[in-house]
Amino acid sequence: MPRPTSKSEETRKRILAAALRTFREKGFDQATMRQVAAEAKVALGAAYYYFDSKDAIVMAFYEQSQQELTPALEEALQKSRTLEQRVRGIIGKKIEYFAPNRALMGALSGHIDPGHPLSPFGKSTAPIRERDVWFFGRAVEDSKLRLPQTILPYLPRLLWLYQMGIFLFWVYDPSPEQRLTETLFDKTLQMMLLGLKLAEMPIVAPLLKPLYRPAGELLKAVYGEAE
Repeated sequence: MPRPTSKSEETRKRILAAALRTFREKGFDQATMRQVAAEAKVALGAAYYYFDSKDAIVMAFYEQSQQELTPALEEALQKSRTLEQRVRGIIGKKIEYFAPNRALMGALSGHIDPGHPLSPFGKSTAPIRERDVWFFGRAVEDSKLRLPQTILPYLPRLLWLYQMGIFLFWVYDPSPEQRLTETLFDKTLQMMLLGLKLAEMPIVAPLLKPLYRPAGELLKAVYGEAE
């Protein structure tokens, strides 16, 4: 594709915005590229010129979302003083941002298989995933946790998985204004952070030491780093 000009970039943004409206109104699986083109008031060929499929539109949505979220996540990290505040800030800002597209996120949550191009665990989305993990890495590093090195390096990725669990519950939460998600997030985060604090206590740490090695070996195996 030629280097984008201001006009072509504007057209691309218009098609992306029209696609999101179409996905919200008709559902991701039911929507067609022809409907997206009609909503954007461009020819079908023009829509395919910028996005060769609905999957490509979703990838553009993911990338745009990450770019737009970055300032808010940076601000949340800078204003926070504890790991709890940082994790609440990161996940809370994302839920707030994606709220208008919750139904779309729910439809996309069916693509969990890492072999699917839209899977959050797949190769196609790896740059977006790693950027997400990086923010959790910032949160962990700034909190200066005193955890064994068999566990600590994996904590950002474990927090990312925790975030994905919260999001999965959120997109299917039938409660008014997703209040159940708020409760789940609040209580599970408190329990997780309590466990981390206990692991740091001099009196408790020796009791947990026998668990650190197998836990580290398990994490290495899960993330494909076992020798």
